[in-house]
Amino acid sequence: MALKLKVSNVACEKCGEIITESMHVMELEAKVDIDLNAKTVTVESAASEESIKQVIVAAGYAVEGY
Repeated sequence: MALKLKVSNVACEKCGEIITESMHVMELEAKVDIDLNAKTVTVESAASEESIKQVIVAAGYAVEGY
């Protein structure tokens, strides 16, 4: 499943690295794409939408609408 989320406080490459590393702790095979200009995170994972959002929030980022 691919899920695209608006993450308003993703601002730099380090932010992307933190989110990617956090997702890989949950699922090593997860594919994560960060678009800094659009402030979006796209995740391809077998995990549920809720789990993906929880990982991003736990990493310190704000998922829009969550």
